[in-house]
Amino acid sequence: VEERVQMIQEALGSRDKIRVERYGGLTVDFARQINARAIVRGLRVFSDFEFEFRMALANQRLAPEIEVVTLITREQHTFLSGSTVREIASFGGDVTSMVPENVSKALQERFRQENNGYNRPVSLRD
Repeated sequence: VEERVQMIQEALGSRDKIRVERYGGLTVDFARQINARAIVRGLRVFSDFEFEFRMALANQRLAPEIEVVTLITREQHTFLSGSTVREIASFGGDVTSMVPENVSKALQERFRQENNGYNRPVSLRD
């Protein structure tokens, strides 16, 4: 988790209105803790909508004062997911057009070390 936070911070650079934080527990509890008025979520495909719709209803019941906002991704990114990117990278595929440069480099290095320099599949559940 710390590695992911660091990569996101590096990819975003110094932006005054954006903070990257990790938390445990319910998202609505964290939103209350930081006095957020909205939770923003992304939608790629229809299955995302079904899941996010149920989560939004649950979050509204738990925290009616917090709005849930969903954004639809651009068509070129609909296929992207963390597991897809990791699988491509684990076989030595080029993911530079899919993730920020620092993330691409970190994935290349991680799989090179785990595979002893060879492109072979590794567990995607790490």
